[in-house]
Amino acid sequence: MPLRLVIAAVLLITALGLGRIAYQAVNPTMAVATEAPAPQIRVLVAAQPLQAGTLLKDTDLRERDLPVAEVPEGAITVSEDARAEIRGAMLRRYLDAGSLVLRADVLRPRDRGFLAAVLAPGTRAVSIGVDAKTGAAGLISPGDIVDVILTQEFQRNDTSIGRRIVAETVLTNIRVIAVDQQIAQGAPSSTPDAGPGISRRVASTVTLQVTPEQSERIAVAERLGRLTLTVRPIDAEEGPAQAGVSKDGMEVGGERGRPNATTVVFGSDVSAALSRDEPTAVPRMRVIQGANASEVIFR
Repeated sequence: MPLRLVIAAVLLITALGLGRIAYQAVNPTMAVATEAPAPQIRVLVAAQPLQAGTLLKDTDLRERDLPVAEVPEGAITVSEDARAEIRGAMLRRYLDAGSLVLRADVLRPRDRGFLAAVLAPGTRAVSIGVDAKTGAAGLISPGDIVDVILTQEFQRNDTSIGRRIVAETVLTNIRVIAVDQQIAQGAPSSTPDAGPGISRRVASTVTLQVTPEQSERIAVAERLGRLTLTVRPIDAEEGPAQAGVSKDGMEVGGERGRPNATTVVFGSDVSAALSRDEPTAVPRMRVIQGANASEVIFR
């Protein structure tokens, strides 16, 4: 082979090599493998500015992707269980929109001290037993405003038949703070197969937020008779405290701390049959024989 061709071939190969080196120097990304993106995780953040004391709802939170290395300890990762866990939880501090929600920032309904934290200053929590009838068919929810009605039945010989059964409103404008162990609307139900915040069984207890005097009133009322809850409309206005009045104009109650004016309803007010021909008082005679005493009723 002529020397000239050999030299030309060597120069060509050298030029190609130098050209490749120059190309890689200008485009270094072509010489290295593409780096894999940093792993990310989806966490819950505030969807809007949230004040301390807010009971969290699903609409208060949104999802955000963050690199795993940037996620602080205590951040709440997105899952159905995590959302159910903090649904109805109380926020301990103010959060700006987009701020991470940490587990230390919330007090969950089943955490110790949650009930005391949600009570208004100077109030107490008192629970009463309810059933399908006395608890508005199980439709009462935390946050509702209710009146408490006492129904009692006197003994046969204590009063006339028309006044033997009586009902009166003992408390008005009382806030429901818990139904069974559900403290916030939308909180998860412990009943299997029930939707979020929906229980298929009727509640057995309702917890009310009351003043100390009102808690004493409820304790006495429970011993006197049966308590029934009636739900008030959202825009109901609380009236001035004053005494209750019966149908015949007789003033009842009226002590300090009494809620709105109430109407005492007797059996004769409901049934016309009971208001007619009220029987006269039954004659009685007390018989004393030594240390023994008995009462004889003449019918």
